[in-house]
Amino acid sequence: MNFEQLPEDIPVPEDDGACDHLTGIIIPKIILNATNSEEINIGNLHGYTVIYIYPMTGQPNIALPEGWDSIPGARGCTPQSCSFRDIHSDLIQYASIYGLSSQVTDYQFEAKSRLHLPFELLSDTNFLLKQKLSLPTFSHEGVERYKRVTLILKNNLIKKVFFPVFPPDENPTDVLNWLEQQ
Repeated sequence: MNFEQLPEDIPVPEDDGACDHLTGIIIPKIILNATNSEEINIGNLHGYTVIYIYPMTGQPNIALPEGWDSIPGARGCTPQSCSFRDIHSDLIQYASIYGLSSQVTDYQFEAKSRLHLPFELLSDTNFLLKQKLSLPTFSHEGVERYKRVTLILKNNLIKKVFFPVFPPDENPTDVLNWLEQQ
């Protein structure tokens, strides 16, 4: 299975309004582990920051959960990450960037290394963003995961929200286009 390409027939997620409340919210102090072994307080970031939140990154030789491709918005984490990687040199002229999921840091470190990501991934295993910001999640096979959403912060203020994100591999270009207009 090639995680870097999206299947053509994946379902499109619908905007259920789950992120309508986020624009204009100040991010509180939330400290998360990063793949560089640092703790990042996302409530204390400076300038523009992109945080793209995704359900999970697949690993080679490990099957995705059964029925994963039929969940609207679930598939596409690796293509989204690779697209952020591919425009990173353009993006960092405007903003810093983090990927975020509920996966443990060791799992994320493997993905960061394998995909050659030039930015850090953050681990929110305790769903602090869900608790503090009411971010949307879904459950599949008894495991809770974040729905895909991209936040653009200016300092600790949410300035722009992309939700639903589809197709996920085009989201980085949408983010860059928005930042270029600011």
